[in-house]
Amino acid sequence: MVAHVLRLRAALLFGALRGDRREVARTVTALVLLVAAAVVACLAVLSLDDASHDVARVVIVLGGAAVTLGFALTPLVAGTEDPLDPRRFAVFGLEPRPLAWTIALAGLLSAPLLAVIAISVCATITWSAQGAPVVVGILGALLAVVTCALFARVCMALTAMYLRERRSRELSGLFILAIAVVVVPAAVFFASLDWHSTVPTQLSEAITVLGFTPIGAAWALPALAASGSPLVWLADLVALATVALLAVVWQGLVTRMLTTTERPSSVRERAGLGWFAVAPGTPGGAIAARSLVYWLRDRRYIVNAAVIPVAAAIAMVPPLVAGAPWSLVVLIPVPIVALFFGWLPHNDVAYDSTAIWMHVASGTRGRSDRLGRLVPVVLIAVPLLAVLIPVTIAAHGRWALLPGLTGVAVSLFLCGLGLSSVSSVLAPYAVSRPGDSPFQQPQHASSGVASQAIVLLGAVALSAAPVWWFWLALTQDIRYGSLALWGGIGIGVVVLVVGVMLGSALFRRSGARLMEFAESA
Repeated sequence: MVAHVLRLRAALLFGALRGDRREVARTVTALVLLVAAAVVACLAVLSLDDASHDVARVVIVLGGAAVTLGFALTPLVAGTEDPLDPRRFAVFGLEPRPLAWTIALAGLLSAPLLAVIAISVCATITWSAQGAPVVVGILGALLAVVTCALFARVCMALTAMYLRERRSRELSGLFILAIAVVVVPAAVFFASLDWHSTVPTQLSEAITVLGFTPIGAAWALPALAASGSPLVWLADLVALATVALLAVVWQGLVTRMLTTTERPSSVRERAGLGWFAVAPGTPGGAIAARSLVYWLRDRRYIVNAAVIPVAAAIAMVPPLVAGAPWSLVVLIPVPIVALFFGWLPHNDVAYDSTAIWMHVASGTRGRSDRLGRLVPVVLIAVPLLAVLIPVTIAAHGRWALLPGLTGVAVSLFLCGLGLSSVSSVLAPYAVSRPGDSPFQQPQHASSGVASQAIVLLGAVALSAAPVWWFWLALTQDIRYGSLALWGGIGIGVVVLVVGVMLGSALFRRSGARLMEFAESA
């Protein structure tokens, strides 16, 4: 049976290179990119043979842990279909235990795992040059490969059993967005470090802790042996326990998949729902889903969001022309982006046009309306700021200013959202109709200049304290950065909560007025 399944696995691998031209082209492209990434990773690991022990440990343990985590998250994020799904073998009447280990062994014949094997071999060579025993290096490499393989098996089985019916392009996009929010800032931080000098103490301590976790223990085992650490047995124990636990879970999942009947799929009933299938089945969730559809498809919203980064970049030109230092000018875009993203929903009700009647006629609670409309702005602004802030700090050169700049951005953004939640109900003004050019100015008595100015200037005024603390951290004492961070978060949260509560009360009382505005605007 083992030989037959292995031949089947090999046939599936080569079969991916036959068939539809577009599918083959995508497969070949992905394979080429994977091989290129594996070659770069192997060369990078081998180049660490003469680096300091701390640098080699940080790079290999952190990179290895990220790879292991990727094997666990990829099936959940991408909804990868397992070609060796145990349920496909149910008709043959095979015993669950031998089938589980046969599939796990055949799963090693995959391009990603072959890349991991190559990287782990290079890591073994590097640690041998660093003074680690060869046996320990081989043991760590084997445990790392087996851990990645079992993580992939377990997560693909869980996806097939529980997540397949809930899989959607929107949900996968949210997962990828969440991962990017973490990965991109971390990549910027590590790229900005001077790896020829001493590794920062905080980073070294974090990697030490990571080396005793299920995703990092196998990769840290040779590093601990090379340094002569007395805790090498603990990393070994964690790595072995992780493999054993994953093996037990995998065996249990295979048994369950072979002895239970698959539930009828409800994908057809939910097809085409898009964001409505992802959002919670509540009034606020429905409003959030409808707002997301508007924000991603209505060119009026798209233009408004796209102009903000451009305006922030243009704002850097006058100070540079005037001779201001680059280290100060580069800090300008983040506050501008945060401020204008918080300002964007200040007239959101007007963009609904006559669709606002659905909220009024159904008796939607004001809180559901207010919070649901803020979801698209948050989903767009938070990832953008999460990337822009560390990039800005890296360009500036002082990572100690990261907390202060984060506090300023959070305060401006949340204060803008809080004031916008009130303004969009209290003082809506006419905008271009759905389908019209976003640059078309409608003929109406109210221009909305006062509403726009109040939200903008109000957010700046409420954020004056965090901005001042950040300026003190920049020019005098860096300890003011922590005050700017926590002060900015506190002020922003308070203004947002108060703004949503006040906007909710106003929405509940202004249904008739909003309907009249929508019909006449």
